Parts: sequence; C-alpha cells; structure tokens
Amino acid sequence: MNIHQTNEPEFIVIPDEDGNENRFEILFTFEQDETGKKYMLVVPADEDTDDEEEQEVYAFRYEEDGDDKLTFYPIEEEAEWDMVEEVFNTFMAEPEDFEEDEAGR
Repeated sequence: MNIHQTNEPEFIVIPDEDGNENRFEILFTFEQDETGKKYMLVVPADEDTDDEEEQEVYAFRYEEDGDDKLTFYPIEEEAEWDMVEEVFNTFMAEPEDFEEDEAGR
C-alpha cells in the first residue's frame, strides 16, 4: 500500500452537491495495492477547532487525469469502507510510522 503524507499541510477545494466550494486539509492519501484504487482522507480546513476537539474526517476514492484534475467518488461498499477505516485507524494510532515510511521513499 502506497501512503502519501507531507510535512506541510496540503489543501484542496471540493464542491458540494449545491456547487458551494469547501476547503479541506488533506490528512493523507493512499493507493490500495490489490485494486489500484486511490483514496484521500480530509478534514474541513475552515472549521475552528482546538486539538482536543474531534474533527469530522471525510474519505473519498479519487482518480487523476492527465491534467492534474481530480475526480472524487463516494465510497459506497461496506468492504471498501472497512478497508479505509482500518487504514485510518492505523494512521491515527501510529502516525509516526507513516512519516518514517514516507521519509524512506
């Protein structure tokens, strides 16, 4: 599994179903080796929260085209959600392992 996390915050704007643009901070992205599908986990960037408060995390499957354009897809299958949740829980339990993994690449 290829996991990508940067030391500096990265942001992305994702429109909602009404066309309103929402700014999110990217927690990390990863590619599932068996399927080649790519996933992105994000949190709202414009919410005012302190470190102790929980933030809502959103997960999307995405595809990139040749023009660096991203297309997002909802995760609808339970097995796919379970896999994404497992990766997220591992990330939250051991974020330094992801950082070390990326530093070695």
